[in-house]
Amino acid sequence: MIIVYTGNGKGKTTAGLGLGFRASGYKKKVVVVQFMKGRKTGEIIAQKKIPNFVIKQFGRKGFVDLKNPSDRDKLLAKKGFDYVKKLIESRKTDIVVLDEINIAIHYNLISLKDVIRLVKKVPKKMVVVLTGRYASKELIKIADIVTEMKEIKHHFRKGVNAVKGVDF
Repeated sequence: MIIVYTGNGKGKTTAGLGLGFRASGYKKKVVVVQFMKGRKTGEIIAQKKIPNFVIKQFGRKGFVDLKNPSDRDKLLAKKGFDYVKKLIESRKTDIVVLDEINIAIHYNLISLKDVIRLVKKVPKKMVVVLTGRYASKELIKIADIVTEMKEIKHHFRKGVNAVKGVDF
C-alpha cells in the first residue's frame, strides 16, 4: 500500500509518525526515514520509548537552501534514498515512512523516476508513506491513499515561532 500526505497545511509528518506509532502497537516494524532533517526533535527523543519504531535522519541540522541546495544536501538525500532502497528490498520492515521525500523530489535532491521505480516494487504486505508538500501527479496517481493537508490558519502567520512538541 502506498500512502501520500501532501499539501501546504500542517500535519503531514505528524500523520506519518502517527500511522507508524499505531502500527508499532500491533508489533509491526516501522522505519521512518527523514530527508532534509538532521536535528533533535520530539520524535527523535520519543522513538527510544516506542518498540519496533526507528527513525533515521538524512539531513543536516540547519535548513536546506531550497533555491540552491548544497552538494552535501544532495549527498545526504542520496544516502537516505540508498538506505530506503535496501530497506524495502530486504522486506524486513512492515511500514516505511519517507518523511519529506516529496520536497526532496521537488527540489531535485532525489529523482522522481527513481522514486516511482522503487514505489512500484514495494512488496504487497508493506506500507510506504510519502510525506511533504508538492507531491507529484505521478506519485498521487500510483498511491492507494492520498490526503492533502490544507492550511486554513496557522500561528506562524501571527509571528509565533515554532512550538516544541507541536511543530517539532
